[in-house]
Amino acid sequence: MTRIAFIVGSLRQGSLSRKTAEALIRLIPEGMTGEIVEIGDLPLYNPDLDGDATPQAWTAFRDTMREVDGVVFVTPEYNRSVPASVKNVIDVGSRPYGQSVWAGKPAAIVSLSPGAIGGFGANHHLRQSLVFLDMPTLQQPEAYIGGAGDLFDEAGEVKSDKTQAFLASIMSAFGALMARYPKR
Repeated sequence: MTRIAFIVGSLRQGSLSRKTAEALIRLIPEGMTGEIVEIGDLPLYNPDLDGDATPQAWTAFRDTMREVDGVVFVTPEYNRSVPASVKNVIDVGSRPYGQSVWAGKPAAIVSLSPGAIGGFGANHHLRQSLVFLDMPTLQQPEAYIGGAGDLFDEAGEVKSDKTQAFLASIMSAFGALMARYPKR
């Protein structure tokens, strides 16, 4: 079974990003499983701590990520970029030098915002890091979701059939991307 990690950039309980990740997991293609990998307890990356003083949270995160086959980042946009939590998870996973947990893992980015541009800046800023990390990244469909505050009902379900179909198209395309890369 192909394992997909979902990294949620918003740490807020009940965040729109988390609801979106949960909706995407429900649409994951056959033969794949998805899980949200929690990142809120990761200390900020500091190279002085790698080695004998490596925080247990970093070790657990790195071990988890070594075992997954692909990654879907679901993130809001903060100040035209990704939240600090996403940048930190990138840094923790890419270090120590030469031991990156990211290299070669297919990725997708879904950005969202209550505003109209759907986290375009965060999406493209994160793409820059994923190129450096050697993560083949889903190109189409581009996933900038605006008006995110109106996507879900009180039970956390997607309200619009059109949005549901779009989310399904993202997961279908990601499944096709995963099929192009051998399972690790």
